[in-house]
Amino acid sequence: MILIKQKPDSIGVIASTLCLIHCIATPLIFIAQSCSITHYNSVPTWWGYIDYLFLIISFFAVYRSTKITSLKWIKPALWLSFMLLLVVVLNEKNAWFGLNESFIYVPAISLIALHLYNKKYCQCNQNKCCANEG
Repeated sequence: MILIKQKPDSIGVIASTLCLIHCIATPLIFIAQSCSITHYNSVPTWWGYIDYLFLIISFFAVYRSTKITSLKWIKPALWLSFMLLLVVVLNEKNAWFGLNESFIYVPAISLIALHLYNKKYCQCNQNKCCANEG
């Protein structure tokens, strides 16, 4: 929790990147699993719960980043990306509506990009605090 308070954008980039890797790896695991064990088709339970872990970490990273950012447009952009990620993951688990599985890459990549941008351009330093800028 201390890391999220001190470096929320770094944690957000790491969590979003791991989430993206997780999303890319899941189909590959299904393929490998179906090739090796034909009678067992389901994903391991723990693998499915990783989605929720990434959502929790991403929530706190976005929350903290929006508290310390200087640019006003970053706040809604981060929250919109997070909400899209949340909806896509929950829809994947509950099948509320038909959505292409590759759509999850859009919010994951946007979170990575926004956290990187925020980390580079919107942080305070000793001489200048960008929180006072618009």
